[in-house]
Amino acid sequence: MPSFREALRFWIRLGLISFGGPAGQIAILHRELVESKRWISERQFLNGLNFCMLLPGPEAQQLATYLGWRLHGAKGGIAAGVLFVIPSVFILFALSWIYMAGGDLPWLAAIFHGLVAAVIAVVFEAVLRIGSKALRSPSLWVIAALSFRAIYFLGISFLWIMLAAALLGAIGHRISPVQFPASKGHGKAGADKEPAVVLLPEPPPATWRRQFAVLALCLGLWWTPVFAVGSWLGWQSTPAQQGIFFSKAALVTFGGAYAVLPYVAQEAVEEHGWLDHRQMMAGLALAETTPGPLIMVLQFVGFVGSWQHPGTLSPVGAALVGSLLTTWVTFLPCFLFIFLGAPFVEKIHDQPRIGAALTAITAAVVGVILNLGVKFTEHALWPEGGGFDTFVAGLAVAAFVALKGFKVGLIPVIGGCALVGLLVGLIR
Repeated sequence: MPSFREALRFWIRLGLISFGGPAGQIAILHRELVESKRWISERQFLNGLNFCMLLPGPEAQQLATYLGWRLHGAKGGIAAGVLFVIPSVFILFALSWIYMAGGDLPWLAAIFHGLVAAVIAVVFEAVLRIGSKALRSPSLWVIAALSFRAIYFLGISFLWIMLAAALLGAIGHRISPVQFPASKGHGKAGADKEPAVVLLPEPPPATWRRQFAVLALCLGLWWTPVFAVGSWLGWQSTPAQQGIFFSKAALVTFGGAYAVLPYVAQEAVEEHGWLDHRQMMAGLALAETTPGPLIMVLQFVGFVGSWQHPGTLSPVGAALVGSLLTTWVTFLPCFLFIFLGAPFVEKIHDQPRIGAALTAITAAVVGVILNLGVKFTEHALWPEGGGFDTFVAGLAVAAFVALKGFKVGLIPVIGGCALVGLLVGLIR
């Protein structure tokens, strides 16, 4: 087993190289910890991943937190989880400031015009990629179609759709396990090859005293900044409202960043009016280009929303408070979920009904992400006060073909769209 200092060096490096979204980040963790360093066995890795798939929030960051906890207890989990996020916090804050402060610069506007096309391609590629893995039976296809209809045509909340899908999956598995299968494990290597389990310290028993201590400490850390900002700026201020909203979002965002984006767009854009759809698309593009979890796009939402509704603060001051509070309430609950549930990992990872509920939720997420793509595309191709944007349409098709047809990497596609947008803007 590695020393804590040795593991710390790895977690620092991971935070700087964790590009590629959750799939790429999980692949890095598997390659480094299971195949290369052999700190964790295949089965221990998959058990932890299956557990994290059941939780709301960013699964890759939660998996790193769990593996750090499994190696070195609470200090290992805190180090792994925090260092996974910290680099992207600073990078995205700088990019968000450039986006808002440089909004009147034609060359910067041209770059983001190109990025809009990249985001459309990325979202629709995600629909196909996730759908090809998630929709494994006719019933799951029906759930995906119904979820799209519910959120796009009927305006039903994301939360009710996810709850209904989980209930359908759990009940449906009992009636027809073929139509509502339990979720499968993730990872490169199969669990059928059973390597020797790496000898790690025994996890602490989940005593009532331990669980209560974890719950009290994490809840105190979670809500203290929210109450402090609410008392300071008033509960109707944008940062305080964001702290409350994203605290609720942290409890229900199953399925990763692409699942939470429709919920955030529905509430932050349409309900609260903190930002518009085009700004959401810009935030997604920026989050895709930084290391760390894609759910960091929520920090951008907090930044832009508070910048545009600063109240008694300056725009920069409000954006600093809003973005940091949003990031805090997004990731602090991840530590609560991991530290509470980690001692039970070996017992729950084989529960078929829980897995079936997760499978149904993932199917519903496909429909929800499709709704996100359709709405983003509508606002991008038919901007307010303008006609059909043929440039964005053509570039989005080219980006999609590059991603799906030629398997070009995400970063080159986003960079290429930004460059094309800049060149076309300069020519115009």
